[in-house]
Amino acid sequence: MTPRERVLAALEHREPDRLPMDLGSARFTGMTAPAYEKLRTLLGFGRPGVVIDRMQQLVEMDEAVLQHLGVDLRAFSFGNPDSGGDIELGNGRYRDEWGIVRRRPPACPYYELEISPLAGEVSPQEIAHYPWPDPTDPGRFRGLREQALRLRQTGYGVMFNARFNLVHMTQYLRGFHDWFLDLAGHHGLFQTLMHAVLEVMIEMNRRALAEVGDLIDVVAFGDDVGMQDRTICSPPLYRKLIRPFHERILATIRSHTPARILYHTCGSVYHFIPDFIEMGIDALNPVQVSARHMEPERLKREFGDRICFWGGIDSQGLLPHGTPEQVRAEVRRMFSIMGPGGGWVLAAVHNIQPDVPPENVLAMFEEGRSCVYAAGAAAG
Repeated sequence: MTPRERVLAALEHREPDRLPMDLGSARFTGMTAPAYEKLRTLLGFGRPGVVIDRMQQLVEMDEAVLQHLGVDLRAFSFGNPDSGGDIELGNGRYRDEWGIVRRRPPACPYYELEISPLAGEVSPQEIAHYPWPDPTDPGRFRGLREQALRLRQTGYGVMFNARFNLVHMTQYLRGFHDWFLDLAGHHGLFQTLMHAVLEVMIEMNRRALAEVGDLIDVVAFGDDVGMQDRTICSPPLYRKLIRPFHERILATIRSHTPARILYHTCGSVYHFIPDFIEMGIDALNPVQVSARHMEPERLKREFGDRICFWGGIDSQGLLPHGTPEQVRAEVRRMFSIMGPGGGWVLAAVHNIQPDVPPENVLAMFEEGRSCVYAAGAAAG
């Protein structure tokens, strides 16, 4: 199979020739700059990474590295706006186009949230008149179709990273403390902010998908609606206050592309998976197996014929602290659980962090390439 055929087979719950694999396609399956530089050093080749996500310090990986590992997808996203982008504030601080201020503490690999511009007492009128980013800025869309056409010719699966991080963006704007208070008791204000942010995001993503929707295989977007041991709210509250906005996002995507939809949420989201399936989400990332109720055997048994799992190689304990042999063994174990019938794409649970030894990254992908399906082995 070509890499694209391999990915599509898994998404359609068919067994491909071998296990499809992802690294660096989505903004939640990538590598931080320090982790990638260690991998380049170990390999002895590859161009230095260019930061493509400032907050998370994710880098665009060199094509030679992706080919060496056997990664089956290539991806692209929005360009930078011509006006209204990041404003440098000095001392490792910047303000983004949403008005959110971040800073990079000493020795920290990321930019942390410092100022939430809509925190504290705020009225619906203030939200309505907030200086929102311009979703029509031409810099966001310049060259998108050309990128999609180029990637379509490569034989890899093509992913577009949409920007529908609605839960996160409203948390950043409001501040986590006030956001959760709103979720608990200030429902009118919660919905007003969600609606205002989503209108900006829908217009931005609508224009992009109109350009590239016929050329892509996967649309990826993400929010976090889970924590380590539970969902961020009860299922009834999710269905009342968050799911309607997720349904609008999905409807927007479907109206512009037949591509499969990959949704990212960390944490214990077992109790939300039936909702994800009902809404038409095709694949779930990162499959945080260290979280409560997220045992792979359970997920595959209960949902494996209705949703594809994308991820699942533990990044909290195994990847940073295990040995290459332990990583290989876990890939084989997960393949025996998640692989049958298709429906699994190998990836780490979220982005590979600075403390992950590059030997473990190599072990994960080398073992993944050896995970061959019976039909593929017979054909070979």
